[in-house]
Amino acid sequence: MKQLFPLIAALGMAFSLGVAHAEDKPKTAQQTKMTTCNADAKTKALKGDERKAFMKTCLSAKAEAPAADDGKTAQQSKMVTCNKDATGKKGDERKKFMSECLKG
Repeated sequence: MKQLFPLIAALGMAFSLGVAHAEDKPKTAQQTKMTTCNADAKTKALKGDERKAFMKTCLSAKAEAPAADDGKTAQQSKMVTCNKDATGKKGDERKKFMSECLKG
């Protein structure tokens, strides 16, 4: 077990450096879509097979196609989610939060 500790520590460091580096890059369209679909699934409180089916449909949908059963586009759904999450924030704090949230 003592022999595995240095290996685990080294892998942890390598992973954390990779994650820090990855944050510097702008998100791809697919990553942005994943963020939006996850937020939509969370808003709808989907679980298990229902969530899997929703995510599959959402991620394979074209950007301009509705992402949800309610007829809203992914951006509209994201706006609803961000508005809900911004509850209690006001003024510049809310503007900054909404800007970051809508960027993905």
